[in-house]
Order: sequence, then structure tokens, then C-alpha cells
Amino acid sequence: MKKKFDLELSPEVMKQMGEDAIKAVIEHIMHLPESPSFHLEGNEEISRALKESASEDGADFQSLLNFLMQRIIPFSINTPHPSYIAYIPGGGLYASAVADFIGAATNRFTGTWFMTPAAARIENNVLDWFSQWMGYPDSARGIFTSGGSLANFSAVVAARKHIIGDDVAKGTIYASNQTHHCVMKVASLAGIPENNFRLLDVDEDYRAIPELFEKVIKSDLRKGMKPFLIVGNAGTTNTGAIDPLVELADIAKKYGLWYHIDGAYGGFFNICEEGKRKLDGIEQSDSIVLDPHKGLFIPYGSGSLLVKEGELLRRAHILSADYMQDQYTPGDEVNPSEYSPELSRPFRGLRVWLPLKLYGVHAFRENLEEKLYLAKWLYDKIKAEPDFECTSPPDLTVIAFRYRPKKGDINEANRKLYKDIINSKKFYLSTTLLHGDFYLRCCILSFRTHQAQVEEAFKIIREKAAKD
Repeated sequence: MKKKFDLELSPEVMKQMGEDAIKAVIEHIMHLPESPSFHLEGNEEISRALKESASEDGADFQSLLNFLMQRIIPFSINTPHPSYIAYIPGGGLYASAVADFIGAATNRFTGTWFMTPAAARIENNVLDWFSQWMGYPDSARGIFTSGGSLANFSAVVAARKHIIGDDVAKGTIYASNQTHHCVMKVASLAGIPENNFRLLDVDEDYRAIPELFEKVIKSDLRKGMKPFLIVGNAGTTNTGAIDPLVELADIAKKYGLWYHIDGAYGGFFNICEEGKRKLDGIEQSDSIVLDPHKGLFIPYGSGSLLVKEGELLRRAHILSADYMQDQYTPGDEVNPSEYSPELSRPFRGLRVWLPLKLYGVHAFRENLEEKLYLAKWLYDKIKAEPDFECTSPPDLTVIAFRYRPKKGDINEANRKLYKDIINSKKFYLSTTLLHGDFYLRCCILSFRTHQAQVEEAFKIIREKAAKD
């Protein structure tokens, strides 16, 4: 049958498409420093105008590439920008993008070891490295996910299965009220009733209060509930606070609970000397979530989960089928699909493996140490300003602060200051609520963010506040 359009491209066409795309992307990256930190004017109208039906006929690649680079990419918050210090930045390493291209173009099936043994091996190598960095034993196993949400989901499922089985009606979870909302979201998806989430108050530094955890656990036990999971934070999203990890571990052991640490943001700081001191106790957890798209600067869509006794993760996820009977896995190897909800999946670990092999661990350690220094520098500068106040000194690289106006409502003054700052389009920060009060918030983490960008951010903060 003769087809009008051939999906199999000639080598010449493939080469030209690749060259055109690479040229456009490199030009985009090279112009990041002078580009605006965001461009959202008319975003609703633009979004509506782009709604369209599928076309029966194709289009020229160059015109589609131009459309993406001119009409889609610019109309956004510029997350790879050197002065993007909102939420939890990462930056997106170019080497990872190259890895994604290789992985997608070669299109290997990585859900099982049998289909791509070597690919499964190098993914598991990276996960083994992560386990070693966290102080986990050889029994640990892990999985790459799309991000912290699905990594936390598999952790909750493993904890539930191991501690209370399918008897979820009275299963209770304990975490501080600064815990990322995705933990509660995935716990609900895992079948835990929302009334069984215990989101507990924090101390003046926004860290968990171990004594309160124990008090509530005791109360629940008297009521016939089934406590099964404690969640500790290795760097909260709001303030970057690190919970008392050792004390929470002691409580989990005392009452036979699974101890999970959400280290999506802060866990990778454990490869630094300063970070390792601050994260003491992380090795005592039963499971840890780490997001390479945060602390390792990998593009979005890179999460991971480690479980100290990996067989418990496998038992919670393994399920076979008749049509899988041809596949086998040696006893010392790992089938990714047996440790995750996914069967079909991309070669997700390649985007982490390639940069780690290309640059070496030392390069990432140096970058994380730089971010710790820059966060302390910015905190000290803001703290020294008489018209500003900060929360406690940063455990990692998040600084929450606010302006104190001489008159008027403090929350309204900070809302105005926030708008004035981002409307400069010089840098982008975010905001949060702490005890109901409006705070500005910076997170310094992108590999493109250096002293010059942080100094410029401080200058703009001070200038905009002075105009109040």
C-alpha cells in the first residue's frame, strides 16, 4: 500500500531536523541571561488562541520549530533563567537533554531487565550510588520516577503494605504541617482516609516537634487506630527546614512505624560535608525520596525513591501475567517494573547517569556547596536590613523573609513588594504563607545561579522596598 506520508525519515532529513533543533535550543540557552525572568502578559488570550483541532495534513518541521521557539517557549515563567530563584529550581542540564534524545531515539523498553539488561544495569548503578550517598546498606533498592509525587506514592504503598496490609481504615500517618502537600495527596490515593492524616504543629523554626509526634501516636493507639508511617522532612518547601531526623527515627523504632524522609529538595546535600552534618539521621530512615531535577539540576521529570530493605518495595508492587512468562531476571538484577506502578517507561535513568559520568560527583558537590554559601550570603544581607525580617537562618538554600513597612498592613505591603519585584523581570521569586502571614521566598539551587545573580536580586529587593 502506497502511503502519502512516510513516517520513516531519510538520514538526511533526520540529520537536518536534529541540526535545526540543536541550533534553536543552543541559541535559546545562550540568550537566557538577558531574557526576561517571565513573560505572562496576555497568557489567557494566547492559550485560548492556540486551541485547535488535529490536522489531516502535516507541516514543515522548520515552521513548527519556529512556532515552538517563538510562540510557546517564551510565554512562560523562565525556569532555566540564572535569576530564577522561586519554588525549587534546578536549571536543566544540557547533557540530560542529549541523554533524553538518545534514549527516545533508540527507544528501548526499560520496564524489565530482560528487554534491556545493560540499560537496567546502569539505572540501578545510579540508584546504588544514591543509596551509598544516603548511608543505606546493600539491601537497598530504588526506582526512578517522574518526580517526588509518584516517588512518595510508592513509599506510602510500601509502608502501608508492610505495616498494616490492606486494613487501611484505621491506618494513620504523622507529619509536620510543613510537609509537602503531595504526601497527603498520594496517601489518599493509596487508600488512607484523609481524616487519618495527622499534620502536626511545628516549632518556631518550622521544624517538627518529636514530643508532639509521640503524644499523638499514643493517643491514637488508645483510640484503636493503627499508626504506620512517620514522615520527616529533609528540607521543607516553605522554609527549607530540616526536621529532627534522629529523634523522629527513635520514635518510629519505638512504636514499630515505617520512617520515611521526603528529601526531594534537600536530600542530595548529603554529598556535601556541611549538608551531611545537617542531615544527620537520614540514614536511619526506611525510605527516602530524592529529586534529581532539584539537587542534581536534571530537567523536570526526574524523581527517585530508595527503600532500605528493597524487597519490601518489591513486595508492594510486584504482579505477574501469563504474557510475561518469557522474561527472566537473574537473582542479582532488578526489574524496574517490580518496584514501581509502571511497566512501560522511558529510559529515565539515562538523563541522570550521563551527567554524573560526564562531570563526576565532585562537580555536583561543588555546585551544592556554592548554593549553601549563596543562601547564607543573601540571608545575612536581608537580615541586616532594618526594614526586613527573616525566619531562622537557612538550613539549606531557602530564605523566607518579609518587609516591615513603617505604616500600613504588613501583608499588603509585601504583596505589593512582590509584584514590584517580579514586574522588573530581572529575577523571579515566589511567596508563601507562614502562620497566615505573607512572606517572600527565595530558593537558590540552579546551577546557573551564582554570586552576580544573588547580588542583583538583593539590590532589586532593597530598591523596590525603598520606594514604598
